[in-house]
Amino acid sequence: MNRLSRNQIQTKAVRAIKPASFLVALLIMLIAAAILSLFLGRYPQPGLISLNQIQQDELAQRVVLNLRAPRILAAILLGVSLGAAGSVFQMIFSNPLVEPGFLGVSQGATFGAALAIIYLGGVPWITQTSAALFAFGGLAISYYLSRRVRFGGWVLRLVLAGIAVSALFSSGVGMLKFLADPLEELPEITFWLLGGLYKITWDDLRLLLPVVLVCLIILFQMRWRINLLSLEDDVAFSLGVAPGRERTLVLAASVIAAAGVTAVSGIVGWVGLIVPHISRRLFGANARYSLPGAMILGGLFTLLCDDLARTLMVAEIPLGVLTSLFGALSFMLLMVSRGIKVEK
Repeated sequence: MNRLSRNQIQTKAVRAIKPASFLVALLIMLIAAAILSLFLGRYPQPGLISLNQIQQDELAQRVVLNLRAPRILAAILLGVSLGAAGSVFQMIFSNPLVEPGFLGVSQGATFGAALAIIYLGGVPWITQTSAALFAFGGLAISYYLSRRVRFGGWVLRLVLAGIAVSALFSSGVGMLKFLADPLEELPEITFWLLGGLYKITWDDLRLLLPVVLVCLIILFQMRWRINLLSLEDDVAFSLGVAPGRERTLVLAASVIAAAGVTAVSGIVGWVGLIVPHISRRLFGANARYSLPGAMILGGLFTLLCDDLARTLMVAEIPLGVLTSLFGALSFMLLMVSRGIKVEK
């Protein structure tokens, strides 16, 4: 059997899988990876540990329940939120290079975090609150400017406003880094920019989970409408959609979810950019399947990267570094590979 015929057989086998079944299989993989991650770490020994070891070691129990468990859930929530937001943005704006920080969200969160680190003492919950507030502020300013611009369509106006707001906050971050104490404050800002979940606690999750879950449920329930919202306004309106109102709801839910997780994790790049591409390569452009696929794949991708971040070396690798590395490599592979889609 030659190489070409083997590839054809593999492609047919993948296409024989129904989208719903494939989504269930991906969800099972995510759950299995989360359970396995609980037993993966550097204590009491590097690598996997057994349930018996955890039961016999009280400190290991605390590590699993109070450190690993909230971090694993946060990693999944981070990936799900960024994957969903990126998928929605790319469909609504008909632009494959759009990601969750597109409307000044990431840059606003960065400015808020840097401001809190320098002038508000750098207390974790204050830093997270400031980052979330400025992330929402970035969205609000972008939306306001898009309404004031006198030329172009709504999408073009929002794009221009997002670019301007992102540049504004980026310059502010540069100024704050210049003013920061180079021995204490500047390193903390730098680590926040690199992204990571090393500070996550159950308290952080309790504050984050309700808001983000509501936004994700809204996006999941409206996945049928997102297909219509990606059309021209006149076409969408003729099909029974209120384009302005429904686009605003979908974009707000996406941005709030992305801003919430960014406030806790710092800047974690490429997840919201590459995961929707992979999902569409598997499920096609129909948001009925590609949006849930982006959610699950985002959670799985971020969880695996975070597992590597905390176990690969003695010193933890920033999560944003690994997501950027594997995201860029995946993007290169996607550009040179032929697409395989699950049969509809």
